[in-house]
Amino acid sequence: MTWQLTVENIAGIRTADEAIEPGVNAVRASNWQGKSSFLRGIKTALGTETPLTEGADHGLVELDTDDDTFEVRLERDGTAVRRRGNPYLSSEYDRICADLFAFLDENNAVRKAVRDDEPLEPLLTKPLDFEDIDSQIADLQSEREQVERELERADDAAERLPKLQERVTDLEADLEELRTERASLDAETSDTDTRAELSDLRAERERVQRRIDRLEQTVERVEDRLAENRTELSEHTVPDAGDIESELARVRDRLHALERDRELLQGVFEANKRVLDADRTELLTDVSRDLLGDSVECWVCGTETERDEITDKLDALDARITELRQEESEYQTRVEELETRRDEVRTARRRETDLTDRIGELEASLAEKTDDLAGARDRLADLEARIDDVADSVETETDRLTDIESDIKYTEAELEDAREELADAESRAEQRQMLSEEYDDLTDEIAALRNRKDEVKRELRESFSAALGELFERFDTGFEMARLTSTFDLVVARDGRETTLDALSEGERELLGFVVALAGHEAYDVGERVPVLLLDGLGSLASDNIATFVEYTAGRVTYLVLTAYPEHDGFEANELSPSDWDVVSHRAEPKA
Repeated sequence: MTWQLTVENIAGIRTADEAIEPGVNAVRASNWQGKSSFLRGIKTALGTETPLTEGADHGLVELDTDDDTFEVRLERDGTAVRRRGNPYLSSEYDRICADLFAFLDENNAVRKAVRDDEPLEPLLTKPLDFEDIDSQIADLQSEREQVERELERADDAAERLPKLQERVTDLEADLEELRTERASLDAETSDTDTRAELSDLRAERERVQRRIDRLEQTVERVEDRLAENRTELSEHTVPDAGDIESELARVRDRLHALERDRELLQGVFEANKRVLDADRTELLTDVSRDLLGDSVECWVCGTETERDEITDKLDALDARITELRQEESEYQTRVEELETRRDEVRTARRRETDLTDRIGELEASLAEKTDDLAGARDRLADLEARIDDVADSVETETDRLTDIESDIKYTEAELEDAREELADAESRAEQRQMLSEEYDDLTDEIAALRNRKDEVKRELRESFSAALGELFERFDTGFEMARLTSTFDLVVARDGRETTLDALSEGERELLGFVVALAGHEAYDVGERVPVLLLDGLGSLASDNIATFVEYTAGRVTYLVLTAYPEHDGFEANELSPSDWDVVSHRAEPKA
């Protein structure tokens, strides 16, 4: 289970060779000793970075595991750095998830977004863009339609089984009766060969006539289906999509902006309303009380005003919030309308493609069956002429025996075809259970994909809430509530009122950044594909908080690797010391 990592010319490390053990691994040293560079070496091995040391033309990271060896080579090409080899993570989706939710250094995008109070939704939903859910749904729908057609044929075969079995039984009885009658005939003729030829010709004529009948029925069915599909295609229209995707993106952006504005105003309104309702304005400003009413100094602009005027302002603010909520509802309706219209266009296009493909298949089938029918009719005409010639040469007394021989051959052919048709129907009918289960599985998979985005968003919020609950149990924070909204805005409350992230300490913001990233780690099951979690830039946390946070995160992955200063203690770890490494700072010229 031990990982052996070899690093050459990566970031600030010239050479380093370390064993990473399951559990907690601490790179402990003071500044400029290569701690962060070592973590970047791990990221290079997994395939998310290419930090070639400045001035170096080549770099190498080799990761030896129990199962395989992964080697990544970096080469400088002008101003660019090219990566070659086989990194641990081969999937772009896995690399995106790792970079967002497992590699939690100071440059982690999620931590930075929380730190700078930037939008979280584009980051938390970024992995979904790489799943190409709409394309997967379309492929599954096409596959399900094929299964549905196969299932219909299997059901039809099951319905025909009793009649097919009865036909086989009847033909077997008829054949036995004909053979018995032939055995009883003692008539001898000298023209045995001619009689046999006539019998063969008549049997073949019956087979050809039967084939013509079937081909005519098949041609008629294909023509009917072709006409139906052509009619449907001529009547089918594909709605004009226009620039629906751009419009949908614009409306969604406006909706998100309205939601943020409404939540911001709602927080301002509720905070001020609670102050007025509790009659505690003296907490915020000076209050002059007299018989005609209270005069207060506005705690926003500093001008003297009256309580009623402030109440009126709050009423106006409440009205504005209502207007925003109504506008938000209208934009939400517009989003749903645009999504419905987009789905209708996609469905119509798929149906048009299906109809075009089916028409092509039917036209090819019709041409083939028509050619076969023409050939069969020509063969029948030849047989009729030949039978007339041969029949004239056969004596009258042999007619009955000839007829029996012809009937036997015809019945034998019919029985062979009937048995093949029965066997084919039985085979198809046996597939009903399998096809039905496959259809249900595809339906479930389509439903799961359609709900994938909402499910991931729900899991993200639930994971954040659960992680936050554990955070409050372990850390003494200056805020008592935080939540992610439906659009992943981070809302924090302190002393019973919503507050901004800027009002929190640096350490509290960093803790929230970690919690949001770990919520993504849980929701996307990152630990199942990325067995390592990297922690760097913990300097804003107190030493005892670092130990608590290490304990909190250690059980999430097989390998936890973090950077620490010598004074950071309180947790057990496999110590990785840079003392044996060759780092860039060791070669720096001493200052005079």
